[in-house]
Amino acid sequence: MVWTGTWVAERLGVELIGDEELPALLGLALRRNPKRAHLLVSSVLGKHVPQRPSVVYGSGLDLGRRVRALLGDEEAARAVVLGYAETATALGHAVADGLGLAPYLHSTRRPVAGVARAGGFEESHSHATSHLLLPEDPKLLAGDGPLVLVDDEFSTGNTVLNTVRALHERYPRDRYVVVALVDMRSAADLGRLDAFAAEIGARVDLVAGAAGTVRLPDGVLEKGQALVAAQERAHASAGTASDADATVAAGAATGADATVATSAVTVPDASLAAGAATAPDASLAAGAATAPAALPRTPRETPVRIDLGWPEGLPDGGRHGFTPDHRTGLEAALPAMADRIAQALRAPAAPADPAAPADPADPADPADPADPADPADPERPTPVPPHAPPRVLVLGFEELMYAPLRLGTALEEAGHDVRYSTTTRSPVLAVDDPGYAIRTRLVFPAHDDPADGPGERYAYNVAGAGFDAVVAVVDSTADTPALHAPDGLLARLAAHIPRVVLAVVPSYTPAVPSHAPTVPSYTPTVSEAPERSSMLPEPLRGPAFSSYAPEEVGWLLQDLSDVELEAPTEEREEAIQSGGAHYAESLPVEYQPSERYQELFHTALESSATRIARAVGTVTETVLAERPGRRPVLVSLARAGTPVGVLMRRWALARHDLDLPHYAVSIVRGRGIDANALRWLAAHHDPADVVFVDGWTGKGAITRELADALKEFEATEGITGFDPEIAVLADPGSCVRVHGTREDFLIPSACLNSTVSGLISRTVLRSDLVGPDDFHGAKFYRELAGADVSADFLDAVAARFDEVAETVDTDVKELLATDRTPTWEGWAAVERISEEYGIHDVNLVKPGVGETTRVLLRRVPWKILAKRGADADLAHVRLLAEQRGVPVEEVDGLPYSCVGLIHPQYTRGATGADGKAVVSQ
Repeated sequence: MVWTGTWVAERLGVELIGDEELPALLGLALRRNPKRAHLLVSSVLGKHVPQRPSVVYGSGLDLGRRVRALLGDEEAARAVVLGYAETATALGHAVADGLGLAPYLHSTRRPVAGVARAGGFEESHSHATSHLLLPEDPKLLAGDGPLVLVDDEFSTGNTVLNTVRALHERYPRDRYVVVALVDMRSAADLGRLDAFAAEIGARVDLVAGAAGTVRLPDGVLEKGQALVAAQERAHASAGTASDADATVAAGAATGADATVATSAVTVPDASLAAGAATAPDASLAAGAATAPAALPRTPRETPVRIDLGWPEGLPDGGRHGFTPDHRTGLEAALPAMADRIAQALRAPAAPADPAAPADPADPADPADPADPADPADPERPTPVPPHAPPRVLVLGFEELMYAPLRLGTALEEAGHDVRYSTTTRSPVLAVDDPGYAIRTRLVFPAHDDPADGPGERYAYNVAGAGFDAVVAVVDSTADTPALHAPDGLLARLAAHIPRVVLAVVPSYTPAVPSHAPTVPSYTPTVSEAPERSSMLPEPLRGPAFSSYAPEEVGWLLQDLSDVELEAPTEEREEAIQSGGAHYAESLPVEYQPSERYQELFHTALESSATRIARAVGTVTETVLAERPGRRPVLVSLARAGTPVGVLMRRWALARHDLDLPHYAVSIVRGRGIDANALRWLAAHHDPADVVFVDGWTGKGAITRELADALKEFEATEGITGFDPEIAVLADPGSCVRVHGTREDFLIPSACLNSTVSGLISRTVLRSDLVGPDDFHGAKFYRELAGADVSADFLDAVAARFDEVAETVDTDVKELLATDRTPTWEGWAAVERISEEYGIHDVNLVKPGVGETTRVLLRRVPWKILAKRGADADLAHVRLLAEQRGVPVEEVDGLPYSCVGLIHPQYTRGATGADGKAVVSQ
């Protein structure tokens, strides 16, 4: 039998080293990931590879029994088992079953209204990082018994250590046990667990089914990324399938001849591997080496919905906790539920709607569907001999892995030929080759209204695997119109598998307050989407939130002041550039200015206050002139826009006796503007009166972000009238029409962080903290009140309003008479700089005094480009660069006073004269 890692190993020179059973337990695949291109694919986990339910469940049971033997019955009875979403939710549950005496909880990426968080942590290598812990019983994690942490793979140990560190601070205990199917730590990581245990003063044991490591040759990441890109191009040019079935035919090119090596690494326990060599399902291999999987066709049978008879009050899994008593109830109900599924599998077929359109991926003529009885039809399903039982796939749904697995084991015990796998968020390249672990994939839209927004989901090794029927098991939260849509999961399955049965498990929700929003289950007769909660809170105001006066600004944010969000600058930069985290998921440590820097700030404020007052007046008068007879509603983009919004409000009040409403909202690059804030604004004001305000433009990324976000908001919410145009104090990038000036000069509010912005942090958007009906978050740094100069900045500028009034009148007349169409000059300059300096990422080029200052305060700067002769506005930039050891390069031809370049390809091992060389970690 061909090892399912051969295809990757031959092309990339990757070696799997360790226990001789590892090739039977693990295959290899490729994915688009900036940190690790290869993916270890388990054949006994039941996620990507369909497997017999008894093998999947037995793998976890065996590990749980070993943990019980390690702890002893007395300690096992005091233990709690914690599994990881989404991949290890069933594995962790099976470990808890093997332990027999312990309650089970798994982390989740689905916020649940009314359920308080007991903790959360980050999975740095994942495509979706934030984990929540939402136990129904808050005391579940508060005991002092052993905590058993279960994941499918133990590689670097980062995820487990992050979890233990976060939980140990809140719920300290003496003992932890880490459980994994495979221990794949490198030699460099082997000692970390012991060192960490010594650090926290607790015992940490490791129980694994097999051990080894992956040997990666130099340059494997780049080679892997290039190979993925080449395969995707080949697939796109072949045009053999749509996104419904993204299977890539295997290419003929080969790389390094990498043999699968084994060594004398001690086998922790070979029992898992004992039957695994023959256990993995080989059905895909038959004939697949010469022909790709069949393309989807028009379904001939309507999916069948069944009532499982799920016991009332029984949790659907471990999201909120699952006790030994729950386990007893499930065991008693399983045979009857399996029998209901079996009856649905035997029932006469219901023909599909003949008027239904053909699957867009089906090249056949929909008016002449392929005859399944015609042996000449190359796409007909493989005929099943009359004596052969039907091959059934029980397909779980993302985190909902345990309930489908146990339904599968019950069917298997009743004599059915069953395999089990689940859908997933994880995008992986599919290559139809017996030496590759992911042969086919189905792509469909998310159907559970995920907190982090819509996106693609996947089912691997399902199409073309010869299944006669599939039982799709979802929870009621995911039983939505999207599941039943023409491009939804059920339609994708029906296009490949003759019979589709839908079994819906009620989503277990702990008792919540009566006002908490609920998500109704979908029935085929109802097409309305669940309504969002209209109970959005009122804006936060000072002095409870921010040092600004309450009338100056209302913050459409939630207060996260009590949450630890700060991380060292270098750590954040590495995580952001590696793709492990989004910049809005954490906060930089607040910069505390030196005495010399504070003096420089006050000097700069004194010298530039008149210039800023003139720009404030110009932009405010322009806004008023373009809205005659109306009362604008100022909405600043927190936090850089908020001081400008306050000053514009002060100008309108001082010059026109206009008391303009002013709010601050969050917008995040790559994630859009806070939709809940927009809903609140639309409920309280005419959207046509809203004027978005920011401090300055750099290359115009936020300008584009806002326009795109408002377009999407209109399409999804049906609320129109918001104008995507931004009014800014300074527009050196020529990105907007409404501005106070297009000169790039020092705005002192850019010199500092929260201490010049009302003591408010940059905004935060993280799914474990910000639910679908929440405002984005921010912190109020009350402890920095002694260093707060927010009022000093506002008062110094407002004091100059009278002296610049006449000049402003002249400026506005001239401005309104000129062509203010944006030229996007700054964007063009950024693209040029990105290429000239070998960065090839415009997000790492930050133009203008304000953005350069941010680079020096918040990011890891590489170098500063300074426009020759612009020294007057760059004193603070030069001082910060000197303090951080960053070179300043004088250049000609810049449309900005300066440009900050973020360290490209940053890791904490970066070195070299050019700042880009990277030492292997």
